[in-house]
Amino acid sequence: MNLAFHIAKRYLVGKRTTQAINLITGISMIGITVGTCALILILSVFNGFQGLIYQLFNSFNPDIKVTPVNGKIFVPDPGTLATLRSMHGVLYVSETLEETALFEYKKASDAGKLKGVDSFYHQVTLMDSVLIQGVDRLNDTMGNYAILGSGMESAIGANIQDAFNPITVYMPRKTRSSLDRSFETKFIYPSGIFSLQQDYDKELVIAPLPLVRALLGYDQEVSSLEIRLDPQVNPQETQTQIKALLGDGFRVQNKLEQQSSFLRLMNIEKWVAFAILSLAMLLVVVNLIGALWMIVLDKKQDIAQLKAMGAPSRLIRDIFLYLGFLLGGIGLLVGFILALVIYGLQVRYKLLSMGEGFIVDAYPIKILAIDFIATTVIVLVVVGLASILPALRADKVGAYLREE
Repeated sequence: MNLAFHIAKRYLVGKRTTQAINLITGISMIGITVGTCALILILSVFNGFQGLIYQLFNSFNPDIKVTPVNGKIFVPDPGTLATLRSMHGVLYVSETLEETALFEYKKASDAGKLKGVDSFYHQVTLMDSVLIQGVDRLNDTMGNYAILGSGMESAIGANIQDAFNPITVYMPRKTRSSLDRSFETKFIYPSGIFSLQQDYDKELVIAPLPLVRALLGYDQEVSSLEIRLDPQVNPQETQTQIKALLGDGFRVQNKLEQQSSFLRLMNIEKWVAFAILSLAMLLVVVNLIGALWMIVLDKKQDIAQLKAMGAPSRLIRDIFLYLGFLLGGIGLLVGFILALVIYGLQVRYKLLSMGEGFIVDAYPIKILAIDFIATTVIVLVVVGLASILPALRADKVGAYLREE
């Protein structure tokens, strides 16, 4: 066995001359434990929300989305569209048209995005999975309906139970004369409320495609083609075939590519939070340095005897470096265990609830192996930095005793 490691273990569990050293050592270990637990739990909460939002986007976003590289709208070629719909692996193709509009309900108004969808849209996306109120309905014999994001519903105070007061949609006219009104208007009745993600919830309103085209004065124009694929086929191969069919003038994106910027931002936020909490771990360095320094003073006679027997300086330094890593390792292990216990309690008993009006009733949480690896690296770096000064101080103890 490594002699320095063996002595460090003896110093860890051995008796000390004063209880103050035990107290300071215990505080430093508790600090490492709490810091480790906090790092794991913070990362797991971010993982949980990331997984939840990705799951919701999986339901709301199409398997493939086709948009023009240049401009906002295009007119689908009928032949190309027919070929696309008959392509192996393609189940449904929905035409959608999106534009900014002003929504007014009674005396409240707000601007947002009006998205017109055709009858295939409900087969392309699973709208029911993100509905929190009402029904998934866009038109019937009574008129045109719309599904609102929860943020838009709150902004204008729309009531899905009110069958007498519609939402007025204002769209600027493309061409106007002095006798024309500045806005084209249509009426829609709110039929459902969905909740997905803040940016969507606060501005998106889904309505029938013919209504949006009438507002814009379009005939066949669309903003995008949204495609649902057969789950039995290879999505990458089908995406490649669609790209080859449509050419370089169109952007063909899968689900991850549609939300790449948002998922990247969430990942950045996760690791920024981890970095901030890691800086807080530096406070543990002060306690750990103090604990190791006190142990060095407590064991100065032992150090002097080791040097008198010919122990090299490296052995003395290694003893206290190992001691620091032992203290940190115990705190790290206990922190992992504590984090796993809290994780299990949250999953089983929902200790932290989200309250009413949310899609989930408790904070989502998910632990990944990379979280343990990143936390271990941070803790060991902090412990290593904290152990250097006491180790160097221990190396000089023999010289100080000789001077005395």
